Amino acid sequence: MSEFIFMLTRDDVTVAHAPEVLATLRDTGLRYVGFKDIGPPPAVLGEITAAAHDVGMEVMLEVVSSSREDELRSLRAAAAIGVDWVLGGTHAREGAALLAGTVRYCPFAGTVTGHPSVLSGEIDDIAERAAALTVLDGVYGVDLLAYRHQSVDPVALTRAVTAAAHGPVIAAGSVASPGQIAALAEAGAWGFTIGTAIFEGVLPGGPSVAGQVEAVLRR
Repeated sequence: MSEFIFMLTRDDVTVAHAPEVLATLRDTGLRYVGFKDIGPPPAVLGEITAAAHDVGMEVMLEVVSSSREDELRSLRAAAAIGVDWVLGGTHAREGAALLAGTVRYCPFAGTVTGHPSVLSGEIDDIAERAAALTVLDGVYGVDLLAYRHQSVDPVALTRAVTAAAHGPVIAAGSVASPGQIAALAEAGAWGFTIGTAIFEGVLPGGPSVAGQVEAVLRR
């Protein structure tokens, strides 16, 4: 079964009330929580991280900044924030050097552009890129925007990438149904993220965020 990462984000931005939302999740059994590098300042993200660690959660920062400078700034901030994982970003060699083994680093596989981020490219090319990334020193796995690709089957894409990668594949972005969750697990994804869909109340267990998180964990 794939791991569930609940993202305190909506439309690729960390929600302003993320600390309050996190406080409602203490007793849900959630193991992984995350946020984006766009939204509240690093000091607030550090407070969220500390609060999540206090209840035994691992924390993931996903980098979705569209410029090289902003991406590298976010990577530099990751250690100070104290996260356990860094997901995303498109400058893997520089990212691995900056993070220097301090976190589990999973950059984007394939060509990712824009905000909210979208994925492009052929399945074989994305899978080859995932294979190349995951043999780099300092790269632990890849972040795959399977449901953000506009023209290929996301399940076939996930299956190809998980077969090629030498590390975990985390399917991120636009996961919004139990059917998608099951398909990603069947395709071999180590984990998946959900943020916007839960804040919009479209998952079973609503209307509360905690109720939907619990429902996803019980799947």
